[in-house]
Amino acid sequence: MDVLLRRCALSLLIACSACSKPEPPKKEQPPEPQAQHATELRDAIQAPIDRAKAVEPQVLDAAKQQQDAIDAQTGG
Repeated sequence: MDVLLRRCALSLLIACSACSKPEPPKKEQPPEPQAQHATELRDAIQAPIDRAKAVEPQVLDAAKQQQDAIDAQTGG
């Protein structure tokens, strides 16, 4: 009977310790952003976009002149 009581007490102790609330994770400092230091990739991606934005007004003007020429030839 004594052995049974010890086993029950040990089982109860293990069950209670397994159900305890876990400790919250320790807060760490967030890593320092590295994008400010290495901008080669960002610059390589942004360069064609900037060139396209710079040329856009010229393309729109050329399209308008072409449309005006078509309208003048068709009488329209």
